[in-house]
Amino acid sequence: MNTSELFHVLALLRIEGVGDIVAKKLISHCGSAENVFKAKLKALKAIDGIGQVLIQNLNDKSVFEKAEREVQYIQNEKIKVLYFLDDDYPDRLKHCIDGPVLLFASGNFDFQNRRMISVVGTRQITSYGTEFCKKLIEDLAIFNPVIVSGFAYGVDIVAHQAAMEHDLQTIGVLAHGLNQIYPKTHKKYVAKMERNGGFLTEFWSSSNPDKENFVKRNRIVAGMSEATIVIESAEKGGSLITANVANDYNRDVFAVPGRITDKYSQGCNDLIKTQRANLITSAADLVYCLNWEIHSPTKNENKVIQKQLFVSLDFEEQKIYDYLQQNGKQSLDIVALDCDLPIFKLSSVLLTMELKGIIRPLPGKLFEAI
Repeated sequence: MNTSELFHVLALLRIEGVGDIVAKKLISHCGSAENVFKAKLKALKAIDGIGQVLIQNLNDKSVFEKAEREVQYIQNEKIKVLYFLDDDYPDRLKHCIDGPVLLFASGNFDFQNRRMISVVGTRQITSYGTEFCKKLIEDLAIFNPVIVSGFAYGVDIVAHQAAMEHDLQTIGVLAHGLNQIYPKTHKKYVAKMERNGGFLTEFWSSSNPDKENFVKRNRIVAGMSEATIVIESAEKGGSLITANVANDYNRDVFAVPGRITDKYSQGCNDLIKTQRANLITSAADLVYCLNWEIHSPTKNENKVIQKQLFVSLDFEEQKIYDYLQQNGKQSLDIVALDCDLPIFKLSSVLLTMELKGIIRPLPGKLFEAI
């Protein structure tokens, strides 16, 4: 978007009573943010849901001074701006009615045709949650997903670090402007994250990390991803808000189960119990539910997983391999039935075999031996 339109969009968003939903409606009817300020009274009154008070607020000239200061900051700091009507705006977020009109970005991003998952949870992560989070991202690395989180203490920073360790793009969604980092102790991760991923925020440079901002940014974390994974959560917490928003957006939600006596498993167990989240015990559960295929796209598009010579198979892997060799292509359900394995267990074994290069998935959740 050009500087003039950015200026007018920023000004529009500073009008009292104009949020993301109203701003989108006004821009849609008038053709641009600049045209909103030029529109005749009769034209504005004809827009459903636009009342007299809001129309009067559009005469507030002080918003232009605020917009001018923010444009200056954006240009001076070389901030990338993602507009909801542009191609480089996260595609899934475009389908969220309350998605931000503008996102401010720093780093190197590639949102096009990418698998994107959000990993959230408590700031008081336990060793159980830490190990699960690291293992999950390690096992998913071959699918080259983008890992989204909130750059906070606990689960967030563990997810970002695991993604960086496996050279995955990772995005921190901030609850404040790009002129600061919160918490300050995480500044040491900024440069590395920005080399492959970076930071997104809807908040201006004048915004501080206020409590309500963290709740608001959760819709971005949930909205830009195809699935949200809750690693650990107490009975109440921000990650449960993210999970509920993801459900409202009709996105998949997964939760890691834990002991009923563990404080930071109560939220996850409740999500599973009330059927607001799928149970996840390994990367295979996610891969199966999202119907990901290992061949397209993968971390290295030209890399083909080849059958290894003298592959070591355990009893279950050998049983499944022999079955597929004898019977050809078979669906997951049929393999589970004939090999006498529960689907959640079979999914995990099949993923391991796939990584060993001895079976391959086919469309329609079919598998065959190589």
